[in-house]
Amino acid sequence: MISAALTDQPTRLVIAGGGGFARETLDVIEAHNAAHPGAVITVIGVVDGQLDDSAQDLLRARGVAVLGSDEDWLRDGDVSIPYLVCVGEPRVKQRVDALYRKAGMRPHPGVIHPSAGLGASVMLEEGSIVCAGAQLSTNVVIRRHVHVNPNATVGHDVVLDDYVSVNPAVVVSGHVRVGVGVLLGAGSVVLERLSVGEWSTVGAAACVVRDVPSNVTVKGVPAR
Repeated sequence: MISAALTDQPTRLVIAGGGGFARETLDVIEAHNAAHPGAVITVIGVVDGQLDDSAQDLLRARGVAVLGSDEDWLRDGDVSIPYLVCVGEPRVKQRVDALYRKAGMRPHPGVIHPSAGLGASVMLEEGSIVCAGAQLSTNVVIRRHVHVNPNATVGHDVVLDDYVSVNPAVVVSGHVRVGVGVLLGAGSVVLERLSVGEWSTVGAAACVVRDVPSNVTVKGVPAR
């Protein structure tokens, strides 16, 4: 059984992205901190140059600083602080990750909500975010900057490759391979022993019954 925390030491981070998923990630971090007082995650602030006043107010009401744009942070901020990309769109995750790594920053290990369930032999790589109620079965591999949203289920022997976003209430059955940059829409289902090719999108509530090629969008039941 993997630990429900990806680090056993106190850490700091900046959040890249200030939208709804960033605020959901703050919820995950707060729950993590309550459950793991010896490994508290301190959020230095949020980096996002496109936030309107309302979005900024929501963050500041939670005591979270708004640090300006990526360019502002990389020019004036402390780039020794790790980052956590909190953007749902996979291509944006990839772009931000590449930008920050080029500047010499390193990703945060990631965070798991204490209510998430993790089975035996689950591997999570840097930048992972696992939200409340998510269930990861046995022998699961979660690559870099993967987001598993609330109440999603990931079956046994699944690989979720870099930058995958698994939206709320998704079900990924056993022995599935999900390629780089895939977005699995809310409530979608991927049946057993299938693959979803890189940079593809599975629409909300779709049911995938055959392999999905790369760079396509599928939707419906069955998904096509």
